[in-house]
Amino acid sequence: MLREHRSRKLFGLLKAEIGTIVWKSHEAARADAFRFIEVEYSRTRLRKHPVYGYVTPLETRALTTQDLAPAA
Repeated sequence: MLREHRSRKLFGLLKAEIGTIVWKSHEAARADAFRFIEVEYSRTRLRKHPVYGYVTPLETRALTTQDLAPAA
């Protein structure tokens, strides 16, 4: 049930962002959808981190990099 909700949410967002674009080929449509999911959606989606709370993957990477930096 949760998986179905997440997929509906993703496809609704994808439809809202891409709109009614007509692509010349199936491959162009796939590439555009892949770009949206990997570049825009996955990098801005909030995830619950056990230590930092709700942060994006980029924020998580920055926070963990700061924690791993050697002390001066």
